Amino acid sequence: MMHREEREHEKSDFEFIEGEFINIKQSSIRAVEGGHIELQQVCALSIDAEKADVTQGASVILRGNDINLNQSISAITAGDNVSMNFSFSPITISREQTTVNRSAVGIMASRDIKSENTSSLLVLAHKIEGNVTTLLDWRSALAFGAVLGGTLGFLSLLLKRR
Repeated sequence: MMHREEREHEKSDFEFIEGEFINIKQSSIRAVEGGHIELQQVCALSIDAEKADVTQGASVILRGNDINLNQSISAITAGDNVSMNFSFSPITISREQTTVNRSAVGIMASRDIKSENTSSLLVLAHKIEGNVTTLLDWRSALAFGAVLGGTLGFLSLLLKRR
C-alpha cells in the first residue's frame, strides 16, 4: 500500500518543494514538483506537475499533464491538456487539447482548441472550435517572416561592408 504524502503551506517563501499532493497559498517559491499541485495566489519560477491547478498565480515555466489556470499568468505553459480561464500566457503548447475561456495567448499550439472570446497573436491547431481573434493567420505570418528576414538580411549586408 502506498503512503500518500500531503503538504500544505501558507504565507511563506520557499526554494524547492516536492511531494505527491501539494497545496500552497499566498507564497512565493522557486520550484515545485509533484503529482497534484494546487496553488492560490502564489508566485513560482518553475512548476512541474502531473496535475496543476493555479488560481490567481504567476509562473515563468509551467509543465504538466493536466494544467488549469484561473485568473493567472504563465510565461510558458506546456502540457497534455491545458485549460485557461481569464488568464494570460505568451506561449501555450499542448499535445492534446487546449480549452481557453476569455483569455489572452501570444502563441497557442495544440491538436484541438476549444475557445470562447479569446485573443491570440498566432494559433497553430488541427481543429479549432469557438471564437478566437488572431492577429496573424498563416499567410500573414509567412509574409511577416519574409519581410523580417529580408530586412535582417539587407542590414547584415550593410554592416559587413564596414
